[in-house]
Amino acid sequence: MLLFSLDSDANFAQALAASLGLMLAPHEDRRFEDGEHKLRPLVDPRGRDTYVVASLHGGPGDSPHDKLCHLLMFIATLREHGAARVTAVVPYLAYARKDRQTKPFDPVTLRYVAQLFEAVGTSQLMVLEAHNVAAFQNAFRCTTVHLEAHRVFDALVHALAGDPPLAVASPDPGGVKRAQLWRESLAQTLARPVGFAMVDKRRSAGVVSSENLVAGEVDGLTVLLLDDLIASGDTMRRAAVALRQAGAREVLAFAAHGLFTGPAGEVLADGSLAQIVVTDSVPPFRLLEAGAVRSKLRVVSAAPLFSEAIRASHAAGAR
Repeated sequence: MLLFSLDSDANFAQALAASLGLMLAPHEDRRFEDGEHKLRPLVDPRGRDTYVVASLHGGPGDSPHDKLCHLLMFIATLREHGAARVTAVVPYLAYARKDRQTKPFDPVTLRYVAQLFEAVGTSQLMVLEAHNVAAFQNAFRCTTVHLEAHRVFDALVHALAGDPPLAVASPDPGGVKRAQLWRESLAQTLARPVGFAMVDKRRSAGVVSSENLVAGEVDGLTVLLLDDLIASGDTMRRAAVALRQAGAREVLAFAAHGLFTGPAGEVLADGSLAQIVVTDSVPPFRLLEAGAVRSKLRVVSAAPLFSEAIRASHAAGAR
């Protein structure tokens, strides 16, 4: 097995390599003065089961489409030189949110990204918490492995929330299934009932609106508010305010991906959110100056989850 990392911040990849008992394989990334890149492996991939780590979030150096282009070219190069199988390990998948047409002449960008991965010979794609699992799985013709972030959060719940009665909530209707799956998992793990709630939200032309409508009983409960990602933080803040107004004792926000764009540092400092927990799929570099949020932010590693999936994939490929 070969494991490469194209991430400039190699913390996740190093943790993954350590979990797998591997060293990251060396590669060259030569940047030319006009902005072009040449990427090549520095070990022979011929006949090897090969995994390439690249989280496709924007910044701090490259844009999502820069990173996507680099990943695609590197996969193509590995296939060109005889890699038996190439798996893209993509903790955060860019463009996954645009998975359907909502306006006239809209693109379906997720499907176009899938076609690019397939065109360069990607054998399979591993991602953490896609925005819409059904759309993600239907967009790709190559094998996909979808990892659920709540499996990373399970072990933290007792330490963060303690013994009070719990409920899992979705901040919008689109995340109901994600939250329900975590509620079911937690109820089994904790061997006690866990409630469920949903907060109403509507978005049009990028503008979010809601009437603080909460479906479900949260009065006196500690609420675990789960979403796939946090961008500006406004969805989480609005949901937390609504849940507190509905009687929630405390609201803890959980998300697979902490993008923390724009005013997120200020928005998430709101007192309605007691804790914010994200994985290391995206380094929280945009919150370096946001002291109030940093004090209640916790980053947990998804590397063991990916390690488990890679071990299973490699064992299946060897049979």
